[in-house]
Amino acid sequence: MFFRSSIVSFLLDRFDFKSKKKKRRGVYPGKMLWVMRFSGFFSAAMIMIILSPSLHSFPPAEAIRSSHLDRLGNPTAALPDRFCFRQATVFRNADKCSFRDNRISGKTGVCNPSLVHVAITLDVEYLRGSIAAVHSILQHSLCPESVFFHFLVSETNLEYLVRSTFPQLKFKVYYFDPEIVRNLISTSVRQALEQPLNYARNYLADLLEPCVRRVIYLDSDLVVVDDIVKLWTTNLGSRTIGAPEYCHANFTKYFTASFWSNLRFAGTFSGRKSCYFNTGVMVIDLAKWRRVGYTKRIERWMEIQKRDRIYELGSLPPFLLVFSGHVAPIEHRWNQHGLGGDNVRGSCRDLHPGPVSLLHWSGSGKPWLRIDSKQPCPLDALWAPYDLYGHSQ
Repeated sequence: MFFRSSIVSFLLDRFDFKSKKKKRRGVYPGKMLWVMRFSGFFSAAMIMIILSPSLHSFPPAEAIRSSHLDRLGNPTAALPDRFCFRQATVFRNADKCSFRDNRISGKTGVCNPSLVHVAITLDVEYLRGSIAAVHSILQHSLCPESVFFHFLVSETNLEYLVRSTFPQLKFKVYYFDPEIVRNLISTSVRQALEQPLNYARNYLADLLEPCVRRVIYLDSDLVVVDDIVKLWTTNLGSRTIGAPEYCHANFTKYFTASFWSNLRFAGTFSGRKSCYFNTGVMVIDLAKWRRVGYTKRIERWMEIQKRDRIYELGSLPPFLLVFSGHVAPIEHRWNQHGLGGDNVRGSCRDLHPGPVSLLHWSGSGKPWLRIDSKQPCPLDALWAPYDLYGHSQ
């Protein structure tokens, strides 16, 4: 009990939660949501049965298609027992927020110039993390009703669960067809990095409406502990993307020896001050991305990778090849990454020196898995307050 109290005190002191709460209006009590309780063998069997038909919710002939809730079939399908989330507090805009229209429907709503656009993936394995990420953004936003979420999905009907957990949330669900990248993905150091949905960020410019000219892309294994509008207003200048850069990192390790020994490949970075950046937190100028056609450039490097094996680490290296040295720098406070440890052991890590606005459990160790296994790392206690999983107490 003393340890738990100490953690709470630390959180309040470090992130100034109390002052953030003063900015929120209209707080309502949450309620427990229980959905389709099963157990043991029957739970596993039902997951397989339910997931299979859900794949037919989208016509296979369509490569990329955005979807509304009424197109997704039975909204209660694909909600196995392990997905039980408490309903979040309803967060309201402060008086000084410019956005007032609560009616979000179709393009009229999503095109509202007052909105802050955030894109996050939703999938079975990382759903708990995605819910926590959304919760953290709303909790720390002065104008939470001005945040519009774009959820990228490939498999299951999870939008009903999002709606029941966040009844007032402004969001839209977009289907990303895994077949688009199936033949472009090569093996990686960790199987989770090979999932097609990891590559959906490459296609945001095609998925989102043309009127959405800027978006914040966030991974599912992070929490935001500052007002997201501060990240949204980042000045990208002439750059297409902005991200925290880490120029002290050993940049050569992200590519194979065969890459560096081939002048045609290695010359890609000639004349560029190439620095590592983590693609889990990016501000993207979608308008410029569309004009230049960066998706095709990334795909070309993925094709080369299939043939020549020039890197080992999932979807990150193509972004480095295209954008490294041409990134608008963002303060490191916006991506305290690596908290999930390395890509093999998932060992515990400490915070980097400096202020914190976003905590990112990149690496193989995820806080919800370590908490459930009763083997959490110390910093996992910073993620836990945003966890809305129904059984976590």
